[in-house]
Amino acid sequence: MARSPRVPWKRPNPRKRAGKASKHLSPRKKAAAKAAARRAGRRYPNLVDNMRMAAKTKRRTKTSGRKRAAYERPAAKSAAKKRKTAKAKATKASTRKRGGRAREKDPRGGLTAAGRKAFAEKQGAHLKPGVMKKESEMTPQDMRRKGSWAVRFYGRKKLPPLVDDRGRPTRHALSAHAWGEPVPKTVAAARRIAAKGERLLQRYKRASQKG
Repeated sequence: MARSPRVPWKRPNPRKRAGKASKHLSPRKKAAAKAAARRAGRRYPNLVDNMRMAAKTKRRTKTSGRKRAAYERPAAKSAAKKRKTAKAKATKASTRKRGGRAREKDPRGGLTAAGRKAFAEKQGAHLKPGVMKKESEMTPQDMRRKGSWAVRFYGRKKLPPLVDDRGRPTRHALSAHAWGEPVPKTVAAARRIAAKGERLLQRYKRASQKG
């Protein structure tokens, strides 16, 4: 036969056994326990009503904790929302800044009008668009400009990379598009543009001598 547990008043105080100080009810809780004992026809003080009031105190403490969490939760959400908004603004500003820089460069090669204007403001350089005319339509100045560009970019002894790791043309190679030339992907193609530039410079010299 199972042994029935001892009633609380016959068990030792667990707090004393754990070496902790006993907790006492507040005067208000004692008055409530006394009133409960009177309604039940029990003598007071007694452990039953005191334990019941102590249990109610614990439950109310937990409830107040939940209420406190409910009050704190909106504040935490508000702070998180502010952080998220600030982060979104920073990302947007960074994207706008990157976009502004990207618009200064033509994705097909060379600079845009905004890019040439930015160079003029920063470095005082007066850059002009590349010459894209046919040779038969070029003026001597056009020949000089395009010939000088072609030799300077693709006639140097050691060329910069013309393609990246994925086989895409680099900005150096794409500059040919801004001057009306096919984008070189090999050294041989780049040297052909340089040779064309040398021919244009020779034509410019002959035209200058005649003038």
